Amino acid sequence: MNIKSLKNKIIQGHRITKEEALTLINAPLNELCQAANEIRQHFCGNRFDACTIINIKSGKCSENCVFCAQSIHYDTKIEEYNLMDKNKLKQETLNLYNHGFKRISYVSSGRKISSSEFNVIIEVIRELRTLQNDINICVSLGLLSSDEIRKLNEVGATRVHCNLESSEKYFPHVCSTHSYSDKIDTLEKINDTRLLACSGGIFGLGESFEDRVDLAFTLRDLNIRSIPINVLNPIPGTLVGSNDVLDNDEVCRIIAIFRFINPSSFIRMAGGRSLLVDHGRCAFMSGSNSAILGNMLTTLGVSFDEDLDMIRGLGFQICFDII
Repeated sequence: MNIKSLKNKIIQGHRITKEEALTLINAPLNELCQAANEIRQHFCGNRFDACTIINIKSGKCSENCVFCAQSIHYDTKIEEYNLMDKNKLKQETLNLYNHGFKRISYVSSGRKISSSEFNVIIEVIRELRTLQNDINICVSLGLLSSDEIRKLNEVGATRVHCNLESSEKYFPHVCSTHSYSDKIDTLEKINDTRLLACSGGIFGLGESFEDRVDLAFTLRDLNIRSIPINVLNPIPGTLVGSNDVLDNDEVCRIIAIFRFINPSSFIRMAGGRSLLVDHGRCAFMSGSNSAILGNMLTTLGVSFDEDLDMIRGLGFQICFDII
């Protein structure tokens, strides 16, 4: 199908089919990216949803995700530490808030956190929301129960993150210590509350483009509004430590196709963006309208000032409080 015709149909309310999406894999890249950017402008305007993360617990993860430096199954020499002290976590959060970052995500290693760790996080969120009612705290805590999600909802957390990583078909090549359905179950529980679900994938693991398309449709079916796009940063010692890094063109094509499938979502450049030669500039003009700013979990990101200058220079309005 002609890209322009398909773009116009989507703008008029058409939900793209998988057959149509697969034709985009070999479509002319510049035309595809321009059309994706126009879809983004139509549905989202120039709003740019920014967040930053705090790695609240590092390493010692029981899961065997093939890309993860924090897994106990791989020797990666990363810094390991238990859950951050409550007062230290509050102070780090307030430091970011006082520098203008009103959306901050707490990310913990592990399949799931313990009840005592969860209670600390709940207390911190409750106290911060009492101090600053415009602060937005998101969490990425692994697999969660209905009761934990209910408590996060009650204290005023805004988003809960749980990446699907890849398609259901390819997921057994990504992890064998938990299942795709475990993740879907967590996301469906989140969708039963006022909390927003955040879920995306990591690209460059060896998956096919059809796997990427299938993931995008799964996220659409789950009505995910925040979709992180992670580019594999190959960590020596992991099972994909020798994989090639995706180039700019392939990343832009992934983002553009995700925009065609999820026209009104915030498609968020996340891990691995610093590996791109332009730090994501072309990606932000290919349908992406969101990013994690600052450092990632175990790797360095792009500097805040450089990011803010680039994003504003592209005509976006940076927001830390979009729901």
